[in-house]
Formats: sequence, structure tokens, C-alpha cells
Amino acid sequence: MSTPIALSPGSRAAALEAMASEPLDVLVVGGGVVGAGAALDAVTRGLSVGLVEQRDLASGTSSRSSKLVHGGLRYLEMLDFALVREALHERGLLLTRLAPHLVRPVAFLYPLHHAWERPYVGAGVALYDAMAMSGRHDMGVPKHKHLFRKQVARMAPDLRVDDLHGAIRYYDCQVDDARLVMTLARTAADNGAHVATRTQVTGFLREGERVVGVTARDLENGVDLQIRARTVINAAGVWTDAVQDLLGGDAQLDVDASKGVHLVVPRDRIRSECGFITKTEKSVLFVIPWGLYWIIGTTDTAWDLDLAHPAASRADIDYLLAHVNTLLKDPLDHEDVVGVYAGLRPLLKPVARDGDLGETTKLSREHTVAEPVPGLVLVAGGKLTTYRVMAKDAVDHALREDERVPASITERVPLAGASRFEARTNQRVALSRAAGLELGRIDHLLGRYGGLVDEVLDLLAARPELAEPLAGAEHHLAGEVVYAVTHEGARHLDDVLTRRTRISIETFDRGVAAARPAAVLMGGELGWDDATVEREVDHYLRRVEAERRSQLMPTDQEADEARVQVADIV
Repeated sequence: MSTPIALSPGSRAAALEAMASEPLDVLVVGGGVVGAGAALDAVTRGLSVGLVEQRDLASGTSSRSSKLVHGGLRYLEMLDFALVREALHERGLLLTRLAPHLVRPVAFLYPLHHAWERPYVGAGVALYDAMAMSGRHDMGVPKHKHLFRKQVARMAPDLRVDDLHGAIRYYDCQVDDARLVMTLARTAADNGAHVATRTQVTGFLREGERVVGVTARDLENGVDLQIRARTVINAAGVWTDAVQDLLGGDAQLDVDASKGVHLVVPRDRIRSECGFITKTEKSVLFVIPWGLYWIIGTTDTAWDLDLAHPAASRADIDYLLAHVNTLLKDPLDHEDVVGVYAGLRPLLKPVARDGDLGETTKLSREHTVAEPVPGLVLVAGGKLTTYRVMAKDAVDHALREDERVPASITERVPLAGASRFEARTNQRVALSRAAGLELGRIDHLLGRYGGLVDEVLDLLAARPELAEPLAGAEHHLAGEVVYAVTHEGARHLDDVLTRRTRISIETFDRGVAAARPAAVLMGGELGWDDATVEREVDHYLRRVEAERRSQLMPTDQEADEARVQVADIV
């Protein structure tokens, strides 16, 4: 069986040349989860497809989520049954068919602080499981279970249980969101889509009122080009308003940005077999197991500052620490925080601007598809879990008048790495012996690459020096950096340290020590000279310092001013 086409430096150049040469059926603007999903949906219907992204794949919202694939338990309380049912269907599909190598079950405890909560919360979680079991796919996770105080104390020794009436354990799933997006894009490319990052849309091509393509700039080389397409699908998330501004005239969608901040702390700081979820006065608090760490989130506050690099303030960090510490015997403090990241949720509201940001917790997470002018489709809103439905709806809407176009088949298209994943998992001991790697290393690779582990191991066999740990981030191998460039579309140091890996939030120094070794490895594949290596390292170090400064600032405005001092390298 052949392996998927690599997202290599050469494939990017070929994609730009192809998109500029021949008109496409569909051009997707935006390389987040919905854009990558739309490209895969369209190309697997037999259409010619291009995907352009002005920065890196998943460089916005889609790499900064809570990293959960879930139905949204809290939406049951809002009586949004349709959204929960749809999300649970997609959860089961991802876990059991589309991406079993990337999506895995995770257990949560819902602490019960009052006796009346047991029947109330229990009924909600029972309905949650029932909806999951009633879908067309395997539920894929265990059913919920009621626990009493002593059971909770055994499962979570660091949880304060004195004032609890027990807990309910239930299951959802988690995913490395950035790797999911990259894998979607790679699967789309393998099916014939042209994928080009660092390509900015600068305007729209029009014939009368109809959009017939875009003008764009290759940011790596400073070259302008035109890309013609029968339909343009804009999946720019929180940048939707900016894209509508390029059109002129009235907007059809109004997308507000809500900032969600997450903290990363070492796993040994909270002894527990499960994560936690509890309600706050504004939203919910998740404490999520994440390998050797916990992810704690999230906030939910309006944001109208820099969209590319939302900044976490000290107030955000204090808010999360204060809420998680109400659950813990041994409180966390700022010294326990390894990493911090902030992302923006695209939330829909009626088109009526009055200058008031409003209360984002009351805006919709459901998605909407609109066509402000013929030939341009906008898709916005939604959540990570339901990306496939959003992508399908956008392509359906774009091509609704063409009866020759087949229906979506992405429900039956496993993502790159899903094939052979189970077989390679069963063969993990043999792989360990053959490669001369510890079993834990093989498990790590399987969890990142699935069945594509063969490609990585072939690279290590051909270049044994790449089987060594990456200096400064020894939980990764040097070969993973090279593979990110040759197969996963990484073009800059940020791409590797923040998205292809999570070194930027999974090391106490936030990847500073790993920056130069990783840049040298990347430079060998991308042809960087010494000056370019130095520029990449310097940019990354300044970015980390800017983020650290922003996280000391008391307000969003001050945090934003500190963070934007370091712009993107391209």
C-alpha cells in the first residue's frame, strides 16, 4: 500500500504553480480545521481543489483549542440537543473510523458538591451516553459511572473530597488539534488537492458581481499571482469579517472573537487517574490529562485586539489558577505553569454592529454558511469536533446547483495514518526491536503518526543520527523535526516547535533550548544558510520573551501591546 503524498517544500511550489496555471473547481481560503476539511471534502468528490493559508496550517484557532473531541456536555443544559447529538456522532466517527491514531478516549470526573446534583447531573450524563449509543457508529468509549466519596479519593488523591457528595465519571475524547489539521491537509493533498501555506489572499477576482477567484501573494518569495476558481470557500474563522471587507458592501456574517486561555502544568502536580470538569460562573473549567501534563482551561472573554496572536494576561492565568485551586488539596501557583496558550473562538451573532462586544458566552457555537455574492461561500462558527459537517455543508452550498457533483464521502475516508495503525500497534514490540528504540519511543511515534510510523522509522534507519533525542526537548527525536519539514509542510521554526510538536508549551523553558538544534535540522532540509538559521532562532526567542512579558500584564490591552512587539517571521 502506498503512503500519502508528502507536504514537502517541493509540493508547495508545485501547488502554487498548478493553482496559477489552470482554473480550479474549488479554492479554499484558510488552513484551519474547517478549511482543510473542506479541501478534503471537495477533492474526494472528484473536483479540482486548491487550499491557501496565509500563515501555517492550524496557526490560528485550530491549534489553540482545549484539544477535546466531545459532544459538549454543557450544551445539554442549554437544551441544544441537536448540536450535542451531531457532535457525539462525529466523535464516534473520528475515534473508530477516521482518525483512531489521533483521537483517544479520556476520562473525566464531574464532582458533585450538593446531594441534589447526583440525579440532575446523572440524568444529563445518562442522556449524553444514550445519544452517543444511538448514533450510526460505535460509541467507542465506556459508559458513565456514579462514584462515591471514597472511590473518588482513591482515583484522585489530590482532589478535595471533604465537601463532595461523590462524582460522576464519564468519557469524552481528545486530539492534538494541530496534528489533526495537518493530517487533514495531507490527506487532501494525497487525493489531489493543491496545498500552499504562507500564501495570502489580497483581493477577489470579479466578473460582474460574481467572484471567479482571488489575487494572492506568495509570502515566502514575494510573488503575486492570480488563482481562478469556479467557487471560493472562505473558512477564515475569526478573520471572516476581514475577508468580507475585501468584498466591500454589507456583511452577511458577523463573527465575534472570544478568547480562551489554557495553562499547561506537569502531570505529577495533580495526582489523579482522570481529568476534571466543573462549572464556573462564566463557563466550565476543564482539567485535561495530556501525556506528561495537564491542560487547564478555559476562559471565555471578548477579544477585539490582534487576531493573529491573542495574548494571555496575568488576570487570565490568575482566574484559571483560582478556579482549579478550589478543587485541589495542594494549590497550584505561577511557578507550576510550564506553558500558556490563548486561542480565539469564532462566535456568530446577528449582523448588527453597535460597538459593544457583548457577552460572548451567549453567542452561538453553531455554524452558518452564507453566500454574500455569487461564487463566494463563507462558513463560520462551529467547533473542532464538527469540522467535517461544516466542511460538507460549505461544499454542498457552493455546488448546490451542479447536479453532477457526487455527495460527500468524507464519512468513509480515513485520514492519513489511520490505515495500518492497529496492526502497527499490535506489532509495537517487534518495531521496537527492529528499530533499536525503547518501547516508549515507539508508542510516542504511533500516537503521533499512526500507520505512517513506517515512514519515520525508514528515515531513522537511513539516517541513524536522527534517532537521537532532540537536544533541549528529549521527549522528541531529532528525526521528527526533519520529518515535519519533508512530509508535514513545516517551513519555519515556529511551525515545528508550536504545531508539529508541542515543545513550546511542554518544556519549562518553552522550547528555548531546543530552538537552535531544531533550526539547524530544518536548515539542512530547506537550504538555510547560517544567517537564516540565526534569524529563525532569534525570532523564536523574541517571541517566547514577548509571550512571557504579556503574561505578566494585568489587562488585555497591555498584554496585547507586549505580544505584538514580535510580528510573524513571514
